[in-house]
Amino acid sequence: MADSDTVMRRFDTPDIDDLPEDLQDRIKEETDRAGFTPNIFPAMAYRPSHFRAFFAYHDALVEETELEREEVEMIIVAVSGVNDCLYCIVAHGALLRIYADAPKLAEQVAANHRTADINETHRAMLDFAVKLTESPARIEDADLERLAEHGYSRRAIWDIGSVAAFFNLSNRLAQLADIRPNDDFYDLGR
Repeated sequence: MADSDTVMRRFDTPDIDDLPEDLQDRIKEETDRAGFTPNIFPAMAYRPSHFRAFFAYHDALVEETELEREEVEMIIVAVSGVNDCLYCIVAHGALLRIYADAPKLAEQVAANHRTADINETHRAMLDFAVKLTESPARIEDADLERLAEHGYSRRAIWDIGSVAAFFNLSNRLAQLADIRPNDDFYDLGR
């Protein structure tokens, strides 16, 4: 395994000081907020235009949503678990532990959401996100109806699908570049 300073293994990590000013500002903002620079930020800066689009969509998904933040993080961790994405399991597992105030939940959801300590409403949400991940062509009206029966609005259902779809993309980029989780994430929320 690479040392803890490795951001990604398959591509050169750009020097933050050499990046366009808007990327530097966003990375500094995140570093100040988190207390460290999550590796996804310098990794995505490899392609500045992609960085901007990626984080604009990410921000819309977590800020303009019908879902609670812990629900967003549950979806991310479940999808990332199915996709074996170490970076997202570890990074978003930390966020899930924090937002849900549940120190064991991230590992449960990543390993098998069906046996995790969650309610039936969240199980239905994660069943849908995982089905969209594993068998997107098998999504049927009945899947949306099940979510509606659990109280999710049409907008919330859209948001569940959007988070799942975006993190399938994110998982694949993290795996392509072999982005490594920051050591800091492992202890957060414990």
